[in-house]
Amino acid sequence: MNPMMQPWSEAELDALRETVKAAMSPFRFTHTAAVEIMAIRLAALYCPESTQYLRVAALLHDLTKEKKAPEQESLCQALGIVLTETDRMSPKTHHAKTAAALIPSQYPAFACEEVISAVRYHTTGRAGMTLGEKIIYLADYIDESRTFPDCVALRKSFWSADPQSMTTQERLNHLDDVILLSFDMTIRALLNEGAPISPDTVSARNSLICERDGRKLLMIP
Repeated sequence: MNPMMQPWSEAELDALRETVKAAMSPFRFTHTAAVEIMAIRLAALYCPESTQYLRVAALLHDLTKEKKAPEQESLCQALGIVLTETDRMSPKTHHAKTAAALIPSQYPAFACEEVISAVRYHTTGRAGMTLGEKIIYLADYIDESRTFPDCVALRKSFWSADPQSMTTQERLNHLDDVILLSFDMTIRALLNEGAPISPDTVSARNSLICERDGRKLLMIP
């Protein structure tokens, strides 16, 4: 995300949080609020100037998460979102598409590219992820409300390395390494279930591996 003036007041963010809270179950809001807190923590490490954008993306990322698969498909059709056969076999990824697509009409005051793209790719990732997309993706995976073994392990992997003490480049490399680990966890779980893997996730993983290996090649004397 590019450094910008923060466009929203705390009162506006508080009002957004209350609106989101009223639109979802207590369980879902607990997770959403925890993702906002994790996004703030990660933003402090990587891009303090973008904290507000990340907070908004965190608050809106699960806007449609509680809609059932048939309703998600109907919403996709209404919003002009084309679903592939792989998409239809992966209904847990639909909410990222529909939430992102609804932001301009339902939350126009917060409808900027940084927010919409972070919401759109928070579940699958994509090739060439922006820093903001990476942070919301990871915040969603490792927020403190998550108790799944993979989430707990990934949270420990990120924070136990003490990223606060790293150089800027080391910290960025660490973020990529942890996200790569998350892709491996996700793909392994989907393979065990016999479920399809989103092409976006495969592309995201390949992209990060190429970036990582490219950096290693540059370091070879």
